[in-house]
This record gives sequence, C-alpha cells and structure tokens, in this order.
Amino acid sequence: MTSYADYKPLTFHDAARRFTDGNDSPRAYLERCLETISVREPVVKALTAINDAGARAAADASAARWKAGKPRSPIDGMPIAIKDLLETKDMPTEMGCAAMKGNFPKRDNAGVWALRQAGAVILAKTVTAELGGSHPGPTTNPFDPKRTPGGSSSGSAAAVGANMVPAAIGTQVGGSIIRPAAYCGNVALKPTQGGINRGERLATSQSTHGPHAGCLEDMWQVAIEQAKRCGGDRGSLGLMGPDTLPAAVKPDRLIVLETEGWSDVDGATKEGFAKVLRQLEAAGVALIRRKDHPFVEALERAIANGRAVCNGITSWENRWYQRGMLDAAPDGLSERAKAALARAEAMTPDQYRANLLARQQAQLAHTAVASLADAAITLACPGPAPLWSGDLPGQPLAPRPTGDFVFNAPSSMLFAPVVTLPLMSVGGMPVGVQLMGQQHEDARVTGLARWTRENLKRVAV
Repeated sequence: MTSYADYKPLTFHDAARRFTDGNDSPRAYLERCLETISVREPVVKALTAINDAGARAAADASAARWKAGKPRSPIDGMPIAIKDLLETKDMPTEMGCAAMKGNFPKRDNAGVWALRQAGAVILAKTVTAELGGSHPGPTTNPFDPKRTPGGSSSGSAAAVGANMVPAAIGTQVGGSIIRPAAYCGNVALKPTQGGINRGERLATSQSTHGPHAGCLEDMWQVAIEQAKRCGGDRGSLGLMGPDTLPAAVKPDRLIVLETEGWSDVDGATKEGFAKVLRQLEAAGVALIRRKDHPFVEALERAIANGRAVCNGITSWENRWYQRGMLDAAPDGLSERAKAALARAEAMTPDQYRANLLARQQAQLAHTAVASLADAAITLACPGPAPLWSGDLPGQPLAPRPTGDFVFNAPSSMLFAPVVTLPLMSVGGMPVGVQLMGQQHEDARVTGLARWTRENLKRVAV
C-alpha cells in the first residue's frame, strides 16, 4: 500500500517525449506497468482480465511507429484499462454480474476502437460494480484496503490510483466516474452528456464515458483522441476542443455549490474545502454563494433532490433489460440488484415523467447562472472513502456500499462537464474537488482545472 502523502501519480505524456530519442519505449513502459500490477493487484483487485500478450504485441508495434517518427497520436503506446461494462474484442465483458459470466462478444466498444486507432495499448479490463450499479466487486482502495474505491468505476479508479496504468476508462450515470476518482486520488473528466460515443452502451439517457488519469495532460489527451475518431453519441455534437491540453484559464468568478450533500459532510472535509476556497479568494477569484444571487439559490433548489431524480430516471430506463436478464438467469443477480429492480418495477410512467421534468427544470436553472461565473466548484465526494468490509449476515443490505454519489448527481442530471482534482487530503486519504461548466464547455472547464491545479496547493487536514 502506498501512503497518499508520498503518492506520485503515473503519467504518460512526459515518458512519450523520450520515445523518439530511444531513452524509453512503449514496450519498456508497458513492462513497468505489468510489474506494478504484479505487486499491487493481489490487494487492490482492480482487474478482471489482462491481455499481456496482446498488449506486448501492441506496444512493440507502437515502438516501431515512434522509432520511424510516425506515431498515430500522442497516446500511441499508452497502456489503458477499460471498465468491464464496455466490450473489448480480445477480453470478456462480464459486467461484474454472475448472469454475464463468460460473455465474450469479441468486438470493441466505439470508444475502445477509437483508442486502438490512436495506438493505445488496451491492457486490461477493470472491475465494475454489478451492471454499473451499487453492488460492489472485490476492488479495494489503493491507499487503504479497508476502504471502498468507490463505484461503479471502482477498478478503473483504483488501477490509476495504484499506478498500474496511466489512464483508464470509466462510465457514469449518477456518480460513477467522479466519485471513485475523488476517492482514489485521480483526475477525471465526466464529459458533457454524449461527449464520447457510447457504442453499445445506450440503455440510459444519463450514461457517459470518461477517462481517469494521473494528470490532466493524459486525461484530456485520451478523451480528445477518442472523440476525434468515434465522435459523440448519435445526435450529439460530441466532445470538442484543442488537440492537446487546453491552456490554463484563471477564473474570475466561481459559484460555490452546496448541493443536497452539504449537511452530510464531516467537519474535517468542510475545513479542507474552506481552505481550498480561501486559496482561490487569495488569488483574486470571486466566489458566489446561494445567498449572493437568486439564480444560484434557484439552482441549489433545483438540484436539491438530485439523488432521487437520478435514481428514478436510471432505474426506470434499466428495468427492461435487467428484467430480461433476471428471467433468463434467476440466480444471476445479487440481492441488492434484485431489490433495485423491484423498486423500479413499482414505478409508474408518470413518476418517470416527473423525474424528467425535474431534470429539465434543473438544466434551465443551470443555464440561467451561465452569465454569473466561469464555472461552479464543489466537493466531488462527501469526504474520504468510507470503510467497507462487506454486507453483514442477517443485517439489511448497506444502501451505499461504494459511497454516496450526492455530489455527483447534479452534473449528471444537468448533462454538464466536470473535472475532478485531488486537491485535498483528509485523514491521509484523497478527497476530490470538482469544477463544473455549462454543456459543451468541456475544454474550458479543463482549462480552469489546469489553472487551479497549477496555482493551488493541496490541502491536508
């Protein structure tokens, strides 16, 4: 286990500069990743499959391209792990679910295909909570194995936090990219809804794909190389922006959002976040809170039931395929998943419509604050990753074993881009802070995040 105080993330963009002069190579980089996996994986348990032979062949091909001066992209040779909800032609896609055991479609998800086209080395599949829901897999937090890594992109966040790979792909419907990234010390991008083509993963209206990484340079590069090749979802504009990390942009004004999660935040995390905000003010950034403007208060009210809205919409949209799965394999879903399905099947169409209306009203409230500030800032999680040792026999199932997505629901229901940064350490564990922009401002919010990362010191409480 690595102490978070001593943690140095694994990065790729700086190593790639050495590929052209022969001081490093994609194969050597890959071998270092495999060595780290051999050391960390027995405890972290982030991976469901490793294609080391295929990865070595891909790394050797990449090395030849770099030697010839013809890399396909700046991520040519980058080892990347893929959340096991997304199809990969060379590894099974079992979705953390017993009913999907042995599922091997032997085709690539659109975003995975794009990564291969960019020369990336698809190394492994990462653990997901069952079907991308709340029932956890075996993965542990890379900084404390007694704690959850978050979910549902648990393996993706933990693999990056454990320096197994410089980047990994996650997915989010409610909070499944940003929360685990915040718990595991990653940077991560949850793009504007539809920003990266989901391929076969189109069941739910809020699902998005996005990268976890050790640094902003690698995060942005992975996302933009995908979008340049596979675009966004059908009918969506897709992720847009420069070919490399956007320039740093100093914010003039930021909206500080409490969200419905503020009352659940522990004192140490509130103290740490206050210190982050004081650094911003010392740098000349004006902060706008709910008491300062009626539009901010209206937005806070519109997202005040975000968890329930996200859960209602997603449960309704997932119920059809999950019912078919349960009928085909009665023992193939966990008790937690069965209970969630039962709640979904008790919903009425009007309840779904009411949640859609609440989401639409929240999006209008978010649009209304666009002229007030450059972005919004809030916590990416309610505090450090919770302790988790499993469900207790004879006791009710824990409602949120992978942590609370309360700070992530707003950006999901608003379809807004978010970047989370590991700006805080609370009790020796990472806690993320997120910047949220308006729809299609992915590049701008990444530029704001870059300035923030370059100008603020990490707070430890």
